[in-house]
Amino acid sequence: MRIDAHHHLWDLARRPQPWLVGEALHPIDRTFRLDELRPLLAAHSVEATVVVQSSSSLEETRELLDVAARSQGLIAGVVGWADLTDPALPEVLASLAEPSAGPLVGIRHQVQDEADPAWLTRSDVHAGLRAVAAAGLVYDLLVTPAQLDAAVRTVRALPEVRFVLDHGGKPPLASGEWEPWAGQVAALAELPNVACKLSGLVTEADWEGWRPQDVLPAARHLLAAFGPDRLMYGSDWPVCTLAGGYADVYALAEQAIASLDPAGRAAVLGGTAAHWYGLA
Repeated sequence: MRIDAHHHLWDLARRPQPWLVGEALHPIDRTFRLDELRPLLAAHSVEATVVVQSSSSLEETRELLDVAARSQGLIAGVVGWADLTDPALPEVLASLAEPSAGPLVGIRHQVQDEADPAWLTRSDVHAGLRAVAAAGLVYDLLVTPAQLDAAVRTVRALPEVRFVLDHGGKPPLASGEWEPWAGQVAALAELPNVACKLSGLVTEADWEGWRPQDVLPAARHLLAAFGPDRLMYGSDWPVCTLAGGYADVYALAEQAIASLDPAGRAAVLGGTAAHWYGLA
């Protein structure tokens, strides 16, 4: 089964997205619903998805769970938001797992927006991550290269937590820098309790003029570091449309894994996500 392990949906009539500011983001400053994504998935034989939060809002998480519940199985998992520093986090997570809701499979916070590069190493954050694991959920890491060191320390300190690194740790492709990102990602990949998403790379490159050869070295580095059993395809739609269409992103992923055998390609394009998130 092919799975898109990372996309977003938002309805600006119901929920604002505070990060959608500035001329550069104007093309995606509108509502994106599942009906718009469905034909793009079908065109690439993608049969299931994981939808990921895009704002720090429990209300948005509940809305995504409702969309998933009504998606006729297309959305197989929801990575929502919850406050990791909330002492009542176990109760909050339990309330999100209502029988009538869609399948909550993970939690994410926009760590990339935190001013403190060591935010992930705080004791209250670690307590929240342990609560996420105790609830049987995965934690998605959305970090910048400056925060990768803290991510390595956190993943190493919490072997009971399953992590997924979003967007390959956001390599600075537009500037052409390789280190320290490449070395930090390799260090993270040495830890067995973290997987990685082959997603979001085109928007780290030059949006107007990127070419596959600008992005493929980073994608292949992620594959070499994590291996196909810990790497999963994600489109990052609709954010990816700032730099390329769904077909462009999918073709790039296929190029990155072309050297794998059929089992390896199947893992990246679906099997890893199904296993790591425990998708039905």
